[in-house]
Amino acid sequence: MLQERRSKIIQKIQQNSVVKVSDLMEEFGVSIETIRRDLEYLEENNYLKRVYGGAVKKGFNTQEPTYKRREVEKEDEKKKIAAAAAELVSDGDTLFMDVGTTVLETARQLGSKKRITVITNSTLTAQALIEVNPENRVILLGGELRNGDLSVSGYLCDNSLENFYADKAIIGAGGITIESGITDYHLAEANTRRLMIRHSDQVIIVADSSKFGVIAMNRVCPVSDIHTIVVDDSLPEKEAQRYRDKGLRICFAR
Repeated sequence: MLQERRSKIIQKIQQNSVVKVSDLMEEFGVSIETIRRDLEYLEENNYLKRVYGGAVKKGFNTQEPTYKRREVEKEDEKKKIAAAAAELVSDGDTLFMDVGTTVLETARQLGSKKRITVITNSTLTAQALIEVNPENRVILLGGELRNGDLSVSGYLCDNSLENFYADKAIIGAGGITIESGITDYHLAEANTRRLMIRHSDQVIIVADSSKFGVIAMNRVCPVSDIHTIVVDDSLPEKEAQRYRDKGLRICFAR
């Protein structure tokens, strides 16, 4: 039974690139301690890398989960994160907002803000901003359109972005670690994120706790470039303190 369970965990990590402790406990009907021992064993034998709440495929992640899959994963957590992030936006702010399901959810929470200007490379974010408040000023960057996320990127996008500055940037992330910083999957969009970060007074990362401990293929920036991370309260306090020790503000979405 032990070897069969561990073999199935290996199959899941190979197929999905990520597994959650809670899902494994439910599927196999075992305790959290049992699953943790399984993951420890598999990590020691180079099958996976443990992260908070589960494990990811060993090595650097080059493939981002599909938009439809990301749209439904951790939906409740993303809504709470978005609501907390929206509280950090003031009337009259100029914002950069990039691509991703958590950033999109944050846009949906900005309906009560007045006189905000948002510069974005996401057509979905632009549409959401206008729908929640037609008085929002939205500047949609141009570039090559990507399927799924319906985002634009590339030199046309980045050349336009060079002409703007913002009070705050609300940015998503594919992965977050102290050592590797903020990382992402899409090469061109990673560069767009870098420009948004460089041209902002404050940088706010919106990411659920499953992104911590994950390293995606493209490095966006070190954690020293970030001011605030808004995350769900599944992130252990001990891990949050590591980021505070680096000068970051951690906002838990309760």
